[in-house]
Amino acid sequence: MTDHYILDEIDKNILEELQADAEKPYIQIAKSLNISNSLVHQRIARLKQAGIIETTQVNLSEKGLGYESSAFTGVILKEDPTSKNIIEALRKIPEIVECYYISGQYTLFLKIVAVNNEHLREILYEKIDAIPGIMRTETTINFGTVFRRNCPVPEVKR
Repeated sequence: MTDHYILDEIDKNILEELQADAEKPYIQIAKSLNISNSLVHQRIARLKQAGIIETTQVNLSEKGLGYESSAFTGVILKEDPTSKNIIEALRKIPEIVECYYISGQYTLFLKIVAVNNEHLREILYEKIDAIPGIMRTETTINFGTVFRRNCPVPEVKR
């Protein structure tokens, strides 16, 4: 959240409506909150401009698309200054769906999806390990997502 934009009750309610259903038409949000459609449009535009709403997207089902395996991989680099080139190489591997800078023994932490464990092995050993500057990786298989959610909308300051 930016330092310049302070959420009010209307913003909070709009964000909660969008989190429940990002495809919900603005007019339905307006009716649900008993406010005007134009106010919903104005507020959403301001929330986007303030960087509070980054994007509206469709969440695809990994399993529904045939990705039966997923894993989390910590990446240890030979030298941290090479991370920009490594990140660009990782970005080119479509099965890497998330990449984070983290503290601790790893520099980067990845979420990888794969059709099966053989495919996962290929991604790890033939694609990721082949990137210059990566010293080694450590991978943990994901047996299933228990839940996933956005960060909570903070309480309105009065």
